[in-house]
Amino acid sequence: MNYKRNFFGKGSVEIATENGSPIRRLAITADNLVTQPFEGIDIVPDVIDYAARTHGTRDAVGWRDIVDIHEEEKEVKKMVGGKEVTEKKTWKYFQLSDYRYLSFVDVQERVSALARGLLHHQITKDDIFNIYAQTSVNWQLMSHACTTIGIPVATAYDTLGESGLTHSLNEPNCVGVFTNGELLATLKNVLLNTPSVRFIVYDGDAKASLLDDIRNVRENIVILSIDELRSIGAEQSSDGLKERRPSKDDVALIMYTSGTTGAPKGVVLTHGNVIASVGAVYKLLGHHLNDDDTYLAYLPLAHILEYIVELILFFVGMKTGYGRVKTLTDASVRQCKGDIATFCPSIMVGVPAVWEQIRKGIISKVNASGSLKKSVFNGAMAAKKANVPGLSQLADAAVLNNIKLATGGRLRLALSGGAALSKETQEFLSIALVTMLQGYGMTESCGMCAILPPELMQYRSVGLPVPSAEIKLLDVPEAGYKSTNNPPQGEVCIRGPSVTKGYYKRDDLNNDESIFTKDGWLRTGDVGQWNADGTLSLIDRIKNLIKLQGGEYIALEQLESTYKSCNLVANICVYADAEAKQPLGIIIPHEINLRHALQAKSINVDATAQLSELCDNKAVQDLVLKECNAIGKKNGFKPMEILEAVILTADEWTPESGLVTAAQKVQRTKVAKKFEKEIKAAYGTQ
Repeated sequence: MNYKRNFFGKGSVEIATENGSPIRRLAITADNLVTQPFEGIDIVPDVIDYAARTHGTRDAVGWRDIVDIHEEEKEVKKMVGGKEVTEKKTWKYFQLSDYRYLSFVDVQERVSALARGLLHHQITKDDIFNIYAQTSVNWQLMSHACTTIGIPVATAYDTLGESGLTHSLNEPNCVGVFTNGELLATLKNVLLNTPSVRFIVYDGDAKASLLDDIRNVRENIVILSIDELRSIGAEQSSDGLKERRPSKDDVALIMYTSGTTGAPKGVVLTHGNVIASVGAVYKLLGHHLNDDDTYLAYLPLAHILEYIVELILFFVGMKTGYGRVKTLTDASVRQCKGDIATFCPSIMVGVPAVWEQIRKGIISKVNASGSLKKSVFNGAMAAKKANVPGLSQLADAAVLNNIKLATGGRLRLALSGGAALSKETQEFLSIALVTMLQGYGMTESCGMCAILPPELMQYRSVGLPVPSAEIKLLDVPEAGYKSTNNPPQGEVCIRGPSVTKGYYKRDDLNNDESIFTKDGWLRTGDVGQWNADGTLSLIDRIKNLIKLQGGEYIALEQLESTYKSCNLVANICVYADAEAKQPLGIIIPHEINLRHALQAKSINVDATAQLSELCDNKAVQDLVLKECNAIGKKNGFKPMEILEAVILTADEWTPESGLVTAAQKVQRTKVAKKFEKEIKAAYGTQ
């Protein structure tokens, strides 16, 4: 694609200086911060009405029904008490229908009927409705039904266990809950401890006995299917909708963060915050978003990134197809294609873990295809990277198009957000698959602080400030980061109409000047750097800065994002303490790529052994350490940033184990505690 690099002028510009720190905004909107996409769009329901008026009966949102469930029995070997045991496990695979769609008008009508159903059941503006469900059309319909009549929506990840769900229902005193049939059992188990809940809506199948058990928990509990609620609402007058319509200062969402440091915090986002974010992305990227594009939705809607992206794309008239993480690829379904190949998206958004998985999946397929095809692939990648005239197009046509077919063949833009993506992965996927952009944001900024537009495509940059926020860099003198450096560096602080004013019921945090300053800035805790073209790069995170034995600081999160791009790594937690000279890596290996590497490098290890055995093998540990450090050296890491040792583990880290959050962020303190003995042994401190 050819984009005009001068489209955004100077990128970002200084508009003032405050306490010695220059304030920067997007150059093309330097005079005024964006508060809306255009006049008349002030609240979330305005987006639904505008889309129905403008895009009418075109397909808006699609889903696939489960036609059948196929069960397959497989033998799994595991170590129990030092002995190898073979167990039989049953794996379930879905057979799915083709996509079925609702039009933009259908969405508006269903949202209205559900809203009237909620009014009929006397859910008031003072009540809060929790959505504890998988990403789906119904998630959005229930969310919009609530916001249409001024009911704030609190979010809960569908992976939450009972304690996390209890917290997200009790803190906001939720009156209502929308959930899926398969999650009703978990909800039932917490109802005795969540006394405010009295109205439950579910989709999917549910056993009559389970519904009776839920009704018997308390006399006042009402439970309905989403279809029942819609039918009730369709019979009600629409007269009550107008007087319940929210204002831009009313709360739209209480978005719970994934909680890497303690209990999840509820970020309060008003309709004005959300609409400012929609307007900002429309201003920055609107000319790239076409109504004939298609978007595959699968990330959790409880995550602000997915919520805001879906709202923006609905606004511009783009068709959204909903997928499931378990059915995205052909390998995870039976007698049908996976969601990606069926829907053929032209735009995808993902977090780094998803893109790392896709890259390593491509590499493992290439490795398994034989040495000739591997050489052809590597040659095609080199030709395209060098942009050799003629050869670059030939590489696409002859080799790389086969890889593009795995994502449906239409993909033209992809965005990575939620955390830092390594240069290796961004570059690999941009060459082999699609233009891979980066974004930077957090729940507190309505998902968006900076976005890299295609016009400025580059690596290691998170892009330009969004036009609904201004940014300044605050000095971190102990680590040598100052706004007077060349290039300017410091803690990223943001302010503007898309930024939250605080956390729900957390005055302790809202009055904490290390988070919210008195002059309206939100301190992000991220360390940024302004580049010559006006873009922002993230170089550190303050809480992950560790001072080593030699007195120098290293940034654990930044090291992690780079080491994670090693083909032998599925997940990693980089650890160091004040007594260490260098960090170490606690690593879950990428099993397929590890076994291939052991065979390819003729290492004297049985590559077919159990993964847990390979993890304990010194030769395997040495190989992983060597490959990781090769990536580190290639990226210019200093000696104290190179890994001293690796600890390998075959056990997956899950939200249930507490080692990652619901958004799959590593819980560094908990991982370190679990592997305390191995860390001491690796550092020789036992």
